[in-house]
Amino acid sequence: MPFYNPAVNTKLNKTLIVPIVSTANVSQLAADLLIASLSLHSLGAFDPSFFIPAVGGRDDGDEGISTPFELYGRDDVDLLVLQQRSPTLKSRKQEFVDALLNFFKESGVSSIIFLSGVDLSNRTDAQMMTPIYYIQPQNTPSFPIRDLMIPKYSSPVPQRPQNENDEPDIPFIPGGGLTRRTLASLPREWSIPTLALLQFVLEGDNRADAHMLAIAAAKVAGIGSDIGEWKQPSSWNQGLFGTPHDQTLYG
Repeated sequence: MPFYNPAVNTKLNKTLIVPIVSTANVSQLAADLLIASLSLHSLGAFDPSFFIPAVGGRDDGDEGISTPFELYGRDDVDLLVLQQRSPTLKSRKQEFVDALLNFFKESGVSSIIFLSGVDLSNRTDAQMMTPIYYIQPQNTPSFPIRDLMIPKYSSPVPQRPQNENDEPDIPFIPGGGLTRRTLASLPREWSIPTLALLQFVLEGDNRADAHMLAIAAAKVAGIGSDIGEWKQPSSWNQGLFGTPHDQTLYG
């Protein structure tokens, strides 16, 4: 089975948003907001064998089913959004990362913005001024931050490089899922401008955090003015926190 299975034939030479399953699922929630606010539709699905099995309905009565990993876009919007609804299998982490990077290269995307949460309990005093930071891998073309006041991320957790003079290219990201592995797996000859936006969050009601991350991603991608009003997907009203508790359980 091919890694990517397009549902429609369309050019993918646009900025691509890639949410990584991480702390509080804030990146998936931000992707939800971008998809709903820009009225993006599914362009294709990826091989589900890399993920814990998951399937569900689509928002607003659209035909078809939702699968673990899908690509969303629209012809008149200069942005693509991946959405991952199920974690990657532990036994296939690196295999998935390699396949994903190969897809980026072969699809012709113009730039990539990864989104990830970071465990808030690990931040330093200096990192309490703002929740959003960025990582720019050294082996990638520079990514314009478009004059946004987003500071560069440094790990709040001490690291032990192999040699005293060595500094790890990609700092440790507590609760960041496959973010660090993916960035560290970029080949030296990588030619696609690539950036990661990280947000310190705690588990809970993270809708406000997701709005903040989605707004930052839209501004970095240069499409902030295309979104007149931010919209929450209808699925948030039904299943964001699971089904309501049966009150008879409490007498």
